[in-house]
Parts: sequence; C-alpha cells; structure tokens
Amino acid sequence: MRIALGIEYDGTAYNGWQRQRNGVGVQTPVEDAVGRIANETVGVTCAGRTDAGVHANAQVVHFDSTAQRSNRSWLLGVNSKLPDDINVTWSKSVDPDFHARFSAESRTYRYLILNRQFRSALYRRRAWWVYQALDAARMQAAANFLLGEHDFSAFRAAGCQASGPVRKIFSLRVVRQSDWLGITVTANAFLQHMVRNIAGLLVEVGSGTKMPSWAETVLQGRDRTEGAVAAPAHGLTLTGVEYPGRFALPAAVDEEILLL
Repeated sequence: MRIALGIEYDGTAYNGWQRQRNGVGVQTPVEDAVGRIANETVGVTCAGRTDAGVHANAQVVHFDSTAQRSNRSWLLGVNSKLPDDINVTWSKSVDPDFHARFSAESRTYRYLILNRQFRSALYRRRAWWVYQALDAARMQAAANFLLGEHDFSAFRAAGCQASGPVRKIFSLRVVRQSDWLGITVTANAFLQHMVRNIAGLLVEVGSGTKMPSWAETVLQGRDRTEGAVAAPAHGLTLTGVEYPGRFALPAAVDEEILLL
C-alpha cells in the first residue's frame, strides 16, 4: 500500500528535512516512527526539503508498506512514536502513482515578520523581529516584479543543487495586520533559500533603503551577490502543497490564520 501523510513540525531543533550524517533531519524521526508502526523499514519521500530551522504545517510525505493499517491507526500510531515538535495531521491511502514530490503542482510558503520596537518571547522561533518601520505597500510593489516565470539565480543559495534556476511564481502577497507582516509566496517549485532571499530583499525595500524597482534589477542581474541578505530561517513555514484534485487529499490547516 502507498500511504500519504500530512505533517507539521517546528524546525528549530533540526538540520532541515533530509536525513543527516551529522545532526538530525526531520526525516529521521518520521521514518523511525512509521517503521515502528509498520514493523518494517520504511523510506519516506517528502513534497519539499525544508532547510535547517524552517517549519511546516503542511508538509506532505508518502511511503510504501506491506502493513495493513487503517488511516486512523497510521495517524495515531505514528504520532505516539514522534517527538513533541513533529506531528502527523492526517493519513490517507493513495493510488500507487501518487508521489509527494513529483505529483505536486505548487507549494506555498509564508515568511512571518514581527515589525515593532520590541521583540516577542512567544514568537522568537517563528517570526523575524524587524524593529525598523516597514512599508507593506512598497514591499508589495517590489514583489510584483517577481511574479511569473524567471531565472531566479539572484535568489538562489550558492550551494543549491537544483538542475536549473528557472521557477514560476504564481502569487506573492505582502499582508500587514497590526505589527505582523506576512509574505506568502506560491510557486511551482523553489530554489534553496529562494523565499528567504526574497524576504530579505522585500524588507530592505520596505525599510526605505531601496526602491521597489530594485527587485527587477536584482532579478535581471542574476547575481546573488547583488541581492539582499537572506532572512533568518526561523521566520519561514511551509504552509501548503497543492495536488491534482483526483488525489482528494485533505486541505492544510493554517493555525496562523488569526494572525494573517
């Protein structure tokens, strides 16, 4: 059987999603927990490999197993074997042709910013504290230059292993609610550090240091060294992975909806 799981996690304690030689990736405790419930060694494939310190409330994974378990048993059983900072939110048996990564049509990330003069004790690991006043309208104007299909080399980490730099951004929104700013971006796929580099650029524009048109200049220049400093990892969360309707996967639950 092929099983898909929805997973949320606080990435603070992990070196990203992928199993690591040094340190621990989220994949390791997930595979260990699934294997204990299946009573066999199980490999888990994810929709998107998040970086160290990055969170998720809508990661999707799949695995194959000969074990016969109900969706409820997978959900409750795997959760009983996971640490407190990782949780399965749903379980569903899927067709053999479903693939968590290759079947995905788009992915959505949110970068969360706390914009006020004093920091937050509660969101210190979930949001980037920026004390300089930020103009959301200027940030949105800059974001608009990045919409569509482009070569995003200027927003790509030096160590990115993707085969090519071209990606298509379907939506890029900057929303302010009181002291909170959310940068939400949906694309067919992302390069390593791409969202963090975009967030860093938008904050520089929002602070008044650069004009919104600088985003287009950086994009067309295709030179990472000409862009802004990458935003910290802890403000980034994978909030959605979209699949064709025929797979009928449960919708992601956005627990930060009250903020943004």
